[in-house]
Amino acid sequence: MLNSVRHLLRLAFVVALLGVFWLALMPAPDTARLFSWQDKVEHAILFAGLALLALAAWPRHPWLIALGLLAYGGAMEIAQSMTEHRHGDPWDWLADAVGLLVLLPLALRRYDPV
Repeated sequence: MLNSVRHLLRLAFVVALLGVFWLALMPAPDTARLFSWQDKVEHAILFAGLALLALAAWPRHPWLIALGLLAYGGAMEIAQSMTEHRHGDPWDWLADAVGLLVLLPLALRRYDPV
């Protein structure tokens, strides 16, 4: 992959991390819930997407990406627990991990670490 494309992917990943963290600290919007654990599915999908973007930017470091995103998810839950309008939830962090665990083995088979 061209270095310029990889640089754009890395920039997009950093912007996504900052944007997601900022949104996680804002008051939660009132949204329609289709099922009780919808929030957990959203966490898993979000972290799978972040992992895909990171793997496209750094294909040679899948395990470092996974560990970094797990730490990021934990930091997000801790930060939410320090706000008045959000609360940290270890089940959300577990959902983040599930999103990574479901995606990473599939992604590892598809990415050529060149």
